[in-house]
Amino acid sequence: MKHEINDFDPAEYLDNDEMIAGYLSDALETQDPAFIADAIGVVARAKGMKRVAEDAGVSRESLYRALSANGNPEFGTVLKVLASLNIKLIAQPDSVKPHNTAA
Repeated sequence: MKHEINDFDPAEYLDNDEMIAGYLSDALETQDPAFIADAIGVVARAKGMKRVAEDAGVSRESLYRALSANGNPEFGTVLKVLASLNIKLIAQPDSVKPHNTAA
């Protein structure tokens, strides 16, 4: 009996804002720029790349390139894409790292 293995596409499971926010938060935790860009691309595909590109003011082709594994998107582009996805970045203290205290 032959078993077929299909490729897993996380975009198929990102169907609400909470799932998307959790997925992107996990990607940001890696601190790997290529992985983060790819994760944003996955979310853009889940929402519809054409719509995201239009909302962000970039072409669909350039968005695919920027958010590919070999892409290197400008930070401004990332912010525009996140805004089109209704996602905002929030800074918070890292509770895991020890804090430097002045003596």
